[in-house]
Amino acid sequence: MKQAFKHTSYLSFFVLVISVLPAGCKVMAPQPEPSVKGLPAQYNRPDSVQAAVRTTDSVQLDFRKLFPDEHLVSFVDSALRHNTDLQIALQKVITAEARLVARRGALAPSLDGVISGSADRYGDYTLNGVGNFDTNLSPNINKDQRIPTSPTTDMFIGLRSNWEIDIWGKLKHLKKAALAEVLSTREARQFVVTNLVARLTAGYYNLLALDAELGIVQRNVQLQEEALEIVKVQKEGGRATELAVQQFNAQLLNTRAIAYTLQQERIGVENELNALAGNYPQTIRRDTGLSRTSGIVITAGVPTALLSNRPDIRQYEYQLEAARENVVAARRSFLPSLVISPYVALNAFTPGLLFKGGSEAFGVLGGITTPFLRQGELRAQYTIANAANREAVYEYQQGLLDAYSEVVTHMSAVENNRHAYTIKKQEVEQLRAAVVTARDLYLSGYANYLEVITAQKNVLEAELQLVRQKRDIFVAQVQLYRALGGGWQSPPVSSIR
Repeated sequence: MKQAFKHTSYLSFFVLVISVLPAGCKVMAPQPEPSVKGLPAQYNRPDSVQAAVRTTDSVQLDFRKLFPDEHLVSFVDSALRHNTDLQIALQKVITAEARLVARRGALAPSLDGVISGSADRYGDYTLNGVGNFDTNLSPNINKDQRIPTSPTTDMFIGLRSNWEIDIWGKLKHLKKAALAEVLSTREARQFVVTNLVARLTAGYYNLLALDAELGIVQRNVQLQEEALEIVKVQKEGGRATELAVQQFNAQLLNTRAIAYTLQQERIGVENELNALAGNYPQTIRRDTGLSRTSGIVITAGVPTALLSNRPDIRQYEYQLEAARENVVAARRSFLPSLVISPYVALNAFTPGLLFKGGSEAFGVLGGITTPFLRQGELRAQYTIANAANREAVYEYQQGLLDAYSEVVTHMSAVENNRHAYTIKKQEVEQLRAAVVTARDLYLSGYANYLEVITAQKNVLEAELQLVRQKRDIFVAQVQLYRALGGGWQSPPVSSIR
């Protein structure tokens, strides 16, 4: 009767385990992923830009050819070696690569060298206490096999291994996610390079523009000093008044003040560039004239080229890939895991017996673990993985929208600034002629001093605006270069096999 009851209990327990096992192995249903709006086939360009753009399937952007300034190239190259933001990005790459190595290691069995010892004083009324005492009375054991009882010692020297068999591919997908994260951090570093190159280049052209503006102001100071001397002579001859002298002198003082303002602005820009380059304030070697730098034409190609050229877009793609792999791994976490734990060792009561024949020991433990009571935790992890996946999709979509918009905006900026520069240049020529005419008329008595002062003021403002207009052309070209994915040609950080 008792035997039958015992068999019935075992059978009931076995049936219970079999019935609960499928519930523990139930995998969450996959959740739909948001769709991504593709890039247009062509850029939506204004009519004025159509002629300047080729419809190629790729864009080859060589910084040294597009911006052939030796001083600029040397400065950017030095800055990329010392910029702190770039060094921080490099550390993130190294961290991600280390995480990938760890994920790869999870696929292989672990192997640990173990040296351990224990000492226990068992009670007289315990299983071990009674068992050890009884064993020592057996005639079948020799003196080396007698168990120490006060206390009971145990020495172990050997190797233990633990290996989770990736039967469902969970670890494999985690490894793929880690690889995608490494590639993402590399693209993030390249994106830092791209933005840094753009900032340095735009700042360099801003510095050239300030040099040119300061030269214009200094030249106007000389002209205004000459005009002031003429008015003073005319006053002595009775042909001008003290008011005219005061007005010419006030204009000269204003222009000199503008020169000091430009000098301070130039110092600020130069120091900012030095900080980006990882340098303390120092003079930046540069070309002496913005006007000598010829305009460049950057062909935009087709929008799909952004997918391969822009590091931020590639970064979003790798982030999306990593998120997808993490979702798959989260789904596989609901399935049972198979773990095998073998060991081989020398095992004895005392150190003196460890290396004596017969102390060799080995064994293996294998088991299937099903997460019965972790369903809530696993569902939460799966929900987090899916939310991260959808977030990556939306970031990728926004990245495409921003990239396309930036290219169109900067293409338009280049053309419009060029047109504005052409018109402004004509205005400067007219105003320069007006200054000569006003002076001649003033000396002939057909114009008053206010007309001369106004003409000089207008030409100074127009010349400064002309320089800024040309600077804006180069800044727009730099931004277009950046928007198309142009950065800096440099060797990769490291390689992944």
